Amino acid sequence: MSEQNRNAAPRKGPGPGMGMGPGGPGGMGMPGAKAKNFKATFKRLAGYLAPYKYHLLVVLITAILSTVFNILGPKVMAKAVTRLSEGVIAKMQGIPGAAVDFEYIWQIVMILAGLYVASALFGYIQQFVMAGVAQRTSYGLRKEVKEKLDRLPLKYYDNHPYGDVLSRVTNDMDNISNTLQQSLTQIITSLVTIIGVIVMMLTISPIMTLITVLTIPFSLIVVIMVAKRSQKHFAGQQRSLGDLNGHVEEMYNGHRVIKAYGREDDSQKKFEKHNKELYEAGWKAQYISGLIMPLMSFIGNIGYVLICVVGGIFATNGRISIGDILAFIQYARQFSQPITQTANIANVIQSAIASAERVFEILDEEEQSPDRKIERHLSGNGAVEFAHVRFGYSEEKPLIQDMSIDVAPGQTVAIVGPTGAGKTTLINLLMRFYEINDGTIRIDGVDTREIDRDRLRSLFGMVLQDTWLFGGTIRENIAYGREGATEEEIVRAAEAARADHFIRTLPEGYDTVLNEDASNISQGQKQLLTIARAVLADPRILILDEATSSVDTRTEIFIQQAMGELMQDRTSFVIAHRLSTIKGADLILVMNHGEVIEQGTHEELLASDGFYADLYNSQFSEEAV
Repeated sequence: MSEQNRNAAPRKGPGPGMGMGPGGPGGMGMPGAKAKNFKATFKRLAGYLAPYKYHLLVVLITAILSTVFNILGPKVMAKAVTRLSEGVIAKMQGIPGAAVDFEYIWQIVMILAGLYVASALFGYIQQFVMAGVAQRTSYGLRKEVKEKLDRLPLKYYDNHPYGDVLSRVTNDMDNISNTLQQSLTQIITSLVTIIGVIVMMLTISPIMTLITVLTIPFSLIVVIMVAKRSQKHFAGQQRSLGDLNGHVEEMYNGHRVIKAYGREDDSQKKFEKHNKELYEAGWKAQYISGLIMPLMSFIGNIGYVLICVVGGIFATNGRISIGDILAFIQYARQFSQPITQTANIANVIQSAIASAERVFEILDEEEQSPDRKIERHLSGNGAVEFAHVRFGYSEEKPLIQDMSIDVAPGQTVAIVGPTGAGKTTLINLLMRFYEINDGTIRIDGVDTREIDRDRLRSLFGMVLQDTWLFGGTIRENIAYGREGATEEEIVRAAEAARADHFIRTLPEGYDTVLNEDASNISQGQKQLLTIARAVLADPRILILDEATSSVDTRTEIFIQQAMGELMQDRTSFVIAHRLSTIKGADLILVMNHGEVIEQGTHEELLASDGFYADLYNSQFSEEAV
């Protein structure tokens, strides 16, 4: 990452490479409310379900069977109600020998129990199979996204907010998974229920069925009108939630600075502003979308009243039985429910497709250029050469015009210059985090573009100013330098880095668990651990970002001693901030605006009385003051 970018964008913390992506607000809340290309994204997402077509067929069949058995219940129950009412009426009329046929009713009850047990069993199978399909699909998609992120160039992370990438990989993926598991089966069940209920109602009374069906257009009008008005508020809720989470993340990471400068009130005001915007957008979205259910119930109740009136008239005329009226009323209730569910599921699916679109945008990102399959022998000496290198983060704004450097094996090269001069960019190019536009970078005489990236980066060890330690034991953090390191090698590396003494003074020693930010040890101790990690890696080439400006004098001496031992017989690139620390460098590169404007030893550069001399004298006078 360029130094301009590093200074401009807040970051959660550096990764194992140089200049990992910036943080900032990034849609940590709800996934996108509406897809840009619904049809294409839906088709692509459906492609991930293709390997499970037979599982989905089982889901479809069991969903149909479960729904059909459930739908048959009211019709069967109507027979029991009719027989019961006939017996009661006959007894009230005083007909000789009249009685309620409880044996027949008991048979109906047993049939109903069998229907509902079968419905529950097939429903369980449906959910079990669909859960497996949803989780396997999500697992495969997550794996594909993770592998894609590993193949993306560093510029992707530089140009995309940390929160946005995290939201796509977590929130959007969860939204897709939940929708696959729940909404697909609900759609099948709802559609089968609607069709089945209409068929059963037609067997009872076509006229009453027509009355019920006539409520559908009114229900659809209500859903469309409400959804159209709530859509923009859901989108606003997403943006506001992203802004709020971005602010919270930024304030949490920088809470020490906020307290140090007494800006808690400003931070609280910004939080209240974002919180109020989220409240207003969320309230409007939930209120308007919440109107769907009461309005649908109102329309359903109107149809229900009409059915009761017409059904009563038909019953008095003897056209239908009392049991059929009760069954039809139940069907009418069942008819409105899946329509409402379908309307709600439509919004859920739209949100899931928007989430899928955001995930697919990651999968469609341009990957770093593939490694050339060339087996090249490296001598391991650590010679580095930049030959007429040209590079720019964009073609319109070249940063490095024509850089040529020749570094002999074992030399220490210090890189100095003002902020934005291109010091970090040079390191990014050396490790192929970015590809050069023109020219050649060679290591041991081999073009770095002909070296596999993993093999190339295994040649380097890094000790950065921004220490990177993960949550785990001290032993695990040091062992990160080389896979399969033994306990003896880990301890030896810690001793070489002057870290063994302070580690053993901790209550748990090497088993001490570092928290997320490693705030349970000091800054200097963090730096010693990163040096121990680099020692364990035993790299051929070192990249050092001078990191002693924020530690006490005694710790600085330890760090300098550890770095000195680490640099022995290794080619080292030191990004220098305090020029007094690099007087003994074999070669000093003075950079400005992406160009090496001066190079030589400390004495040679001072003697030339140029840019370096001005930098050194100004810094020396500041330190003296």
